[in-house]
Amino acid sequence: MKEPVKQEDLQALLKKLRAEGKTIVTTNGCFDILHVGHVRYLEETKKFGDVLIVALNSDASVRRLKGEGRPINNEMDRAEVLNGLKSVDYVVLFDEDSPADLLAKIKPDVHTKGADYTAETLPEAKIILENGGRLEFIKFVEGKSTTNTIKKINAQK
Repeated sequence: MKEPVKQEDLQALLKKLRAEGKTIVTTNGCFDILHVGHVRYLEETKKFGDVLIVALNSDASVRRLKGEGRPINNEMDRAEVLNGLKSVDYVVLFDEDSPADLLAKIKPDVHTKGADYTAETLPEAKIILENGGRLEFIKFVEGKSTTNTIKKINAQK
């Protein structure tokens, strides 16, 4: 099992990757119940660089953002599932509501988010752009979301 990268180990990893000339791409999210939309999103994200680092909301962060009863899967399970995808190179957990502080440390070359955001509405956009990175917005797979999956499960009860 591949563990998430600890934030305290991140700088050494980034130094090594940059010394190898790697383009670093990041994205972030809860990735609670992984579905085809997530997989396609991460595959598209990986196309923007050599190394994909997923900033994953901790359980406490997901609860604050999504409400009680979430996440469905705990942070270590979600990290392990993400690490099992061929498009994902590293997962790092963060406890804040926004990944801005973590992204300020990573300084990715490219950061992706879903196309429901714009540079004006994305909270971490300023940090990415200030550090010389660029933003890419990826279209969602219609009808595929963790919320829709939970609704479908609850409707069958």
